[in-house]
Amino acid sequence: MPAEVFLIRSTIDRADASSGKSYDVRALGTLRAADGKGIVRLEDRFDTDMDDLWSALTDPRRLARWLGEVEGDLRQGGEFRARYFASGWEGTGRVEECEPPRWLLILTESPDEPDGVIEATLTADGDQTILVIEDRGLPLQQIAAYGAGNQVHVEDLAAYLAGRERCNARERWCGRRDARAHNGGSRPLIDVGPSRCA
Repeated sequence: MPAEVFLIRSTIDRADASSGKSYDVRALGTLRAADGKGIVRLEDRFDTDMDDLWSALTDPRRLARWLGEVEGDLRQGGEFRARYFASGWEGTGRVEECEPPRWLLILTESPDEPDGVIEATLTADGDQTILVIEDRGLPLQQIAAYGAGNQVHVEDLAAYLAGRERCNARERWCGRRDARAHNGGSRPLIDVGPSRCA
């Protein structure tokens, strides 16, 4: 029996603090199940090359600007400890596979959460880079929350690469509307926005 797939859509009205100009940011993702576990998949396009995006994903100094505090070795076989700003996740990880600047596979452990697998794939597309992130091994009953949390992390990455501050995660979570199911075909839609990030 195929797993039900949900789409995540987030359109966020953000104001650029330096210019006062508003703009919309939209990233799409899916939530699905496999072998009784949840999978969150997000895909976004960034106005930077693969090497710069790879560095933003693997350099602890740069991770500290958008994701959280990361200490340790982020090369293949390396182990690290992390605390993410937006979601509050804390735990350890191991870089299981690594092919710079295209592919990264990490295993995560946290005392309060299930062990997970996070896979990042980067693909060049002209002057831009497409990033696909899959977060696997998630509890199905909490998959919408994991999807929303991962969405905030990707939005914070986009803000960092564009020279803006990351969003206020507390405001983002508290200000979001209740998830609404919409039957626009065979798949329900979960809307995890809107909110203001300045």
